[in-house]
Amino acid sequence: MTRWGRVLLAAAAVCAVAPPAWADGLARPVRVAPVQFEQREQTVTITGEVIARVETNLSFRVSGRIIGWFVDVGDAVKKDQVLARIDPEEQRADVEAAEAGVRAADAQLRLARTNFDRQKSLLNDGISTRRDFDDAETALRTAESSREAAIAQSGTAKELLSYTELRAPADGIVTERLAESGQVAQAAQTMFTIADTGPRDAVFDVYESLFFAQPSKDGVVVILLSDDKVRTTGTVREVSPTIDAEKGTVRVKIAMDRTPPEMTLGASVVGVGALAPRRVAIVPWQALSGTDGEPALWIVDKANNTVSLRPVEVASFETGVALISGGIEEGETYIADGTKLLRPGQTVTVIGGAAQ
Repeated sequence: MTRWGRVLLAAAAVCAVAPPAWADGLARPVRVAPVQFEQREQTVTITGEVIARVETNLSFRVSGRIIGWFVDVGDAVKKDQVLARIDPEEQRADVEAAEAGVRAADAQLRLARTNFDRQKSLLNDGISTRRDFDDAETALRTAESSREAAIAQSGTAKELLSYTELRAPADGIVTERLAESGQVAQAAQTMFTIADTGPRDAVFDVYESLFFAQPSKDGVVVILLSDDKVRTTGTVREVSPTIDAEKGTVRVKIAMDRTPPEMTLGASVVGVGALAPRRVAIVPWQALSGTDGEPALWIVDKANNTVSLRPVEVASFETGVALISGGIEEGETYIADGTKLLRPGQTVTVIGGAAQ
C-alpha cells in the first residue's frame, strides 16, 4: 500500500469513530413541551373490608375450667344464648355455704326476738331492769343486721354461679372464638367476639400521605370487589389516632349510608374517594431530574436555547406522569425527553417537534 493509501485509511478510521457534533458541548438534541396548567380532580381507590359497627369482646366474670362451648365462628346467636360454660362446682359450694349462713342468721334472729319480747314484758311488769332490756334490744338489732348481710352474701354467691355461663348480650354473629374445652379461663379473658347485626362499616388502611390532600365533600363510594354493580355511599366515621408502624397506614372507618345484603361481614370492598381539584401541570416521568435531593425540571431559555435545572413541587404521581403543582410557570418550555448528560447553561436544539 502506498503512503497516500495509508493516510486515507487512517482518516477514514478517525471519521468512523468521531463523536457527533453536539458531543463537544455545542448543542444537544432534545424534545421539549410547553408548561400547561389545568384543574385536575384526582380519585383515590383503596381496598378494604366490611365490619360490624359494634363488636363486643365477651369473657367470663369468674375464673374456672371450661367444660363446654356451644357456638363457633360464623354462627348466628340470639340474645341470652349460652355460648360456653365453666365448671360450677366451686360456685355451687359457695351458694350452699351462703344459704347455710342465712339459715343460721334466721335462727339467731328468732332467738334474739324472743329474748327481746321477754325482756320487754318483764320490764313492763317491773321484774327486769332497763339495762337487761337495752341489751336484748341491741342483740335483736345485731341479729337483724347479720341476717341482712347473710342474705346479701347469698345473693352474691348466686350471681357468681350465674357467671359460670357465658351468654350473648345481643343478637349477632360470632367472629372469633378463643374458648377450648378443658382450658382454665381467667376472669376478664376474652373468649368470644360477637359482631352486632346492626349497622356496618367499611374499614380501610389509608396511607398517611393522603391526609395532606384536601378531600372532596362528596363522600366515599363503597363498591363490592366481587360485583362492581353492588355499591353504596358513606362518610368518614372514625380515623385511628395511631399509625401502623409496619405499613405506615392509618385505619379509617366509613359509615355506609345503606348496607346492601351482598356486603356481608368480611366482604372485600373498594373505596373510591375524590380529592378537591388542584391546579397542576402534567409532565412525563422521564422529564424529571433531581437537584439537592429534590425533583427538578430542565427549563429552556427561549432567548438563547440554553437550559437550567429548576426545583419543582410534585403533588402526586400517576401512571407514566407526574403532577407538578409549583416551581414552573404557564407557557415556559421544559425538556420532556433527552435530559441525560445535560448541564446548566447547555445549548440545546429541538428535534422532532414538541413531545406529547
